[in-house]
Amino acid sequence: MASTVTTSKDSAATSRPGYGRLLRTRGAWTFLLPGFAARQPFAMLTLSIVLLVQHTTGSYGAAGAVAAVTGVSMALFAPYTGRLADRHGQRAVLMPGVLVHAAAGLALTALALNDAPLWALFAAAVPTGASVPQVGPMVRARWGVRLKGSPLMATAAAFESVTDEFTFVVGPLLATALCTTVDPSAGLVTEAALTLVGGLLFAAQKGTQPPVATTADGHPRVRHASALRVPGVRVLIVTFLGIGSVFGGMQVSLAAFTESIGEPGLNGVLYGVFAAGNMLAGLACGAIAWKVAPQRRLVVAYAALALAASALWTADSALLLGALGLLVGMCIAPALITGYTLVESLVPAGARTEAFTWLTGAVALGQAAAVTVAGQFEDRLWDGAGFLVPMGGTLLALAALLALRSRLAGAPRGRTVARGMGHREPVAVD
Repeated sequence: MASTVTTSKDSAATSRPGYGRLLRTRGAWTFLLPGFAARQPFAMLTLSIVLLVQHTTGSYGAAGAVAAVTGVSMALFAPYTGRLADRHGQRAVLMPGVLVHAAAGLALTALALNDAPLWALFAAAVPTGASVPQVGPMVRARWGVRLKGSPLMATAAAFESVTDEFTFVVGPLLATALCTTVDPSAGLVTEAALTLVGGLLFAAQKGTQPPVATTADGHPRVRHASALRVPGVRVLIVTFLGIGSVFGGMQVSLAAFTESIGEPGLNGVLYGVFAAGNMLAGLACGAIAWKVAPQRRLVVAYAALALAASALWTADSALLLGALGLLVGMCIAPALITGYTLVESLVPAGARTEAFTWLTGAVALGQAAAVTVAGQFEDRLWDGAGFLVPMGGTLLALAALLALRSRLAGAPRGRTVARGMGHREPVAVD
């Protein structure tokens, strides 16, 4: 069977993790650069919607509701997009997907500018969210093909986590600049255009996409089993819901806290510190040659995250909140990276894109729920009460992880799992 590691020299070069070795992987740059361009618009989407709808309606509540509908729609439809990509190929899903997303985003923009009723904005928000291209999971699936059996997989997971976080630093800044200095609709229009161009460029890289299993006559083999049927994936979904509660709770609560102390401008600074902690920890995780099993690493990292998130509500100054936010960010990256790394051992290659989208969707769903609950806490309780949401979300997820951690072990090597109803093809479980 073909492998990207073909010589003893190459094997020795990949025996230890490292970003330099990772980026020298054959064919990596052909999907990394267009992949980065294609995923950047996703980080602009929510804020662009909020700024546009708030401008046209005068209501942050309406703007947040439309953005939440988009996020929930994306979370619900993303796994099905991933499943289709596994069955029919990433290109077959991306080509129509980016066209639908661009059209839906422009329709939402036109409706908002023409003072359409809120229900019409909700109607346009559903296809806008449902058609968000799942480029991040697709890039991770391509790494899995290029690095099959390589110790660099953990490094690749760390690299992707850092890349995701970097897009969420650049994206909101770009959206804000466009909406405030050019036109309130410029952010969403640019997001649609970048999605179309970046998505098509990424789809054009056919040589690195994961192969699609076919029958003897060359047709795609229909696979009925979903990645969701893997018990370990369900456990990871719960843990990623908790991580989403941190992102959502931090967004609302930091804004409310800085407003309450009369320094709203500090909101961006404090969130930037939080994001910086995530990026730094992600870089460190990818540079370490781990000897501890990923299942144990996930439990330890998640316990640290829950402990750090539980202290947020006690902060009574911007300095203390910044320090705690940095710590929380540093605890998120190891949990995220380890969760994504576990997918390789839990899920057969033909279902990994779907598995990655389940995890991405879980973060988005947890974030949407946390934004709503934290906002209610801030309105109805005390300033900073929204920080209870990250605490509650991570503690509940940690309890589930501890109770179900044995399901993350995967099947023993050599055991096979029959997938599908019409084709009883045994697939080795890594």
